[in-house]
Amino acid sequence: MKIRFAQANDSFALSALLAELGYEGTETFIARRLEQLTDDPTERLLIAEQGETILGFLSLHFIPQLALAGDFARISYFCIAEGERSKGAGQQLLQYAEQLAEAHGCDRLEVHCHERRIKANAFYEREGYRASPRYLIKPLAQV
Repeated sequence: MKIRFAQANDSFALSALLAELGYEGTETFIARRLEQLTDDPTERLLIAEQGETILGFLSLHFIPQLALAGDFARISYFCIAEGERSKGAGQQLLQYAEQLAEAHGCDRLEVHCHERRIKANAFYEREGYRASPRYLIKPLAQV
């Protein structure tokens, strides 16, 4: 398995994987989002692939902190294709993201994962992640 940064021609595969997470209809804007993320130095969109097959992806964000010595990184989206789960690709992708975060000066990594994703939360627990209090969210005007 190989891990690499996302490229423009990954949009179809990313859209399909997002649909597996329940995010339907990304086909109309995924290319634009992919371009934004790959151009942003505080973002890393990682792709796990075997040969020509994309097994999954992980979206990683680096966030500087004003009041703390170390920065932190956040995983906002992480998906391994349905037929490829529990084969080690997710663990390798997560470990790669952790190494990138450390190299970027981050002293912690957080994951946003809805509680209904029972298997995903169990995966994170096995990898050493612990639950923390929920965040408050305020919806803003539609883009």
